[in-house]
This record gives sequence, C-alpha cells and structure tokens, in this order.
Amino acid sequence: MSGLYLGDKRLRPLLAELDRRNAVVSVRPITPPNTESVWCGRPSPMIEYLFESARTFADLLFTDSVIGFPNIRWIVTHAGGVMPLLSDRMEWFRRLVRKPEGPTVPLAEQLTTLFYDLAGTPFPAQVPALTHLTGTERRLLYGSDYCWTQPAGVHSQLSTIDQATPPWGFPDWRTLTTANAYRMLPRLARVRSAV
Repeated sequence: MSGLYLGDKRLRPLLAELDRRNAVVSVRPITPPNTESVWCGRPSPMIEYLFESARTFADLLFTDSVIGFPNIRWIVTHAGGVMPLLSDRMEWFRRLVRKPEGPTVPLAEQLTTLFYDLAGTPFPAQVPALTHLTGTERRLLYGSDYCWTQPAGVHSQLSTIDQATPPWGFPDWRTLTTANAYRMLPRLARVRSAV
C-alpha cells in the first residue's frame, strides 16, 4: 500500500471502520520495496513473503492496532511466516522501547487472537511452531495460495497437510480448518446447511 504498513497512523480511520464492521481481513504479503539486492537471484517469495508477513503484523502489534481494534478478525497467511520464531525477540525489543504508560498485553497473548492460514509450506515445521506459540489449532484456516501458486503446487501442499499427524480431536486437518472457517464465518455454515 504505497510503502505503508497497516499500523501507520494514517490508516487508523480505515482500521476503525473495519473494526466497526467486525470485518474479516486477510493480509497477503508481497515483495517489499528495495529488497532486490538481498534476493541473491533466488525467488523472492521463498523467504521475503514469510518475513513480510512478520513485518506487517509486527507493525500492527507494535502500534497496538490488534488490541486497539479487537473486532477485526485478522488472517495471517503462511501460518504466520517467521513470526512464531521471532515472537520472543519481538517481545523483548517491545519491552525495551515501550513507553511506561503503554499497553502491557504481551505479544504472545495478542498472537492468540489472530487467525492463520496454511498457505505455503505449513508442515512439517511451521504449524507445530505456531501452535506451540498460540497454544491452539482453533485459529488455523486452510489457505491454498492459489492463484499465486499453480495447481501442481497446491496439490503438493495439500498432500503434506493430508500426511501430517491429525490435530487433536479431529480426523484430519481439512475437517479442523473447515470447522474453524465456519466458526469464524457462521454465515458460511448456514449457507452450507441450506444447500
């Protein structure tokens, strides 16, 4: 968005309106500006998208936008990117720079209020790291990354999801993510039951 991250104060009116509407907002990363020099000739989505997801939500967290607009249901793509691995470090730095009068809600607690999709390469490592941090699988949703990922890549991703150890209390990840989607968007469940 023209070099702005979502926590930018100029976007506060937009966040306020999304909050008023109880909006579901899925945030998908793109290649950030001026990163060509660090790609080393490799595909930008390989690493940059995972860091860009973390940058975007670090900005929302550090500006108290997640707790300030609690009715927005945020969906973080790629199982949170590198955020689960960086959350302790982010919290440490946040405490260093936080003003004494600032909010004291720990980042780990705020991260449990977000939803996460399984686009990309969620297994074998990303989802276990994320659920270790958030303490639950009830915030996970299916995400294919289609149309940015071609059908063969989507099928490959689905096979890793289907081969992963099922989540506790569910026969498989598809059942869990479907139940979570219906819980987040109850209207979908009503439409499905009417068909």
